[in-house]
Amino acid sequence: MAAKLEKRLTNKMKAPIVELSDCIVCGVCVETCPQVFRLNDTGYIEVVDLAVYPEPEVNDAIKYCPVDCIHWDS
Repeated sequence: MAAKLEKRLTNKMKAPIVELSDCIVCGVCVETCPQVFRLNDTGYIEVVDLAVYPEPEVNDAIKYCPVDCIHWDS
């Protein structure tokens, strides 16, 4: 039992990544999934630091991004 718990705790949580060099700051990700993506004070999209990311909503942001600059880091 302890080995299973340890394995779960050592597995890296899947998180979304925005490739800022490709991002055109269209805002689709923020509109689609505002709990994960936001426009920061410097005018760039950033990913909010969460323990768990809502996979269906992030997948929608990935799907609707016009320049395909969002992906999962697992």
